[in-house]
Amino acid sequence: MQLPLTQAPEGGTTFLGVPHATDLTTLDAEIAVLGIPYGVPYGMQGVAGGSSLAPAVIRARSAGSSGERTLRHYDFDFDGPVLNGRDMRIIDCGDVSADPLDIPGSSRRATDAVRAILERGALPIVLGGDDSIPIPFFRAYEGRGPLTLVQIDAHLDFRDELDGVTEGYSSPMRRASEMPWIERSVQIGLRATGSARASDVSDAEANGNLIIRAREVHTEGVAAALERIPGNGPFLITVDFDGLDPSVAPGVGAPVPGGLTFDEAAGILRGLTERGPIAGLDLVEYVPANDLNGITALVGVRLVMNVIGGIARRG
Repeated sequence: MQLPLTQAPEGGTTFLGVPHATDLTTLDAEIAVLGIPYGVPYGMQGVAGGSSLAPAVIRARSAGSSGERTLRHYDFDFDGPVLNGRDMRIIDCGDVSADPLDIPGSSRRATDAVRAILERGALPIVLGGDDSIPIPFFRAYEGRGPLTLVQIDAHLDFRDELDGVTEGYSSPMRRASEMPWIERSVQIGLRATGSARASDVSDAEANGNLIIRAREVHTEGVAAALERIPGNGPFLITVDFDGLDPSVAPGVGAPVPGGLTFDEAAGILRGLTERGPIAGLDLVEYVPANDLNGITALVGVRLVMNVIGGIARRG
């Protein structure tokens, strides 16, 4: 049986309580929120890993933050309402339908769903899912470049393969390097160790990736980091929650001390909206079972609101 591209949000709760629509062929929105819960696993235990619950939990946390009303309330991150007086239509498109027995097909549906949103002129905001989600997300932009890809992450994510898997969560930036519509990649927040070998770092540098370590953001500041990012967009943004410090985002699978603060991460995102147009955003690697009082989910909600507020101010 042919699965639909998307299905209603798990639990029926939408992001910030905005309207939902799963018929992407008639989508009428400026911003479209899309859940992609399932990625490409390393082994069967990862088919429905801890991050697959993230879209539903982030949506529920957004509703618990007073929902859509917060977009029109005074927000001290912007010294004014998030929407800045604009009537911006935001729609939640539900979750990409997935079949655990057809992982390649599920990945194709994710790409098709994002592409359908783009074809309707809306900006996709994707709630993942593990860090393999960016690969089908990026693929949807074929023919829409050149793009500057900006990643916030503790890890390099430049493995060609791991245990024979080439599209798992260690490989999104390697796969991005093979996409000609992505002109350059900027990686922010790196620190400590992950799956990268020395050869992977050399490959990323040879590809021209700009690597800004977390300690550089701490010592030099957000403005200096933004100045190092070339061009004026469009910017395609991918945020792995472990790019933030565990004191800010404890609900991750691979916490590493020394990450970005909330103000640093939000400042980078707002700064990109001021620099140029945003092509899309994803948030990945949130593991609700590892969270503390829903803090990480709230951080995700606030990061999305900071991007929306920045977009609203560009007009």
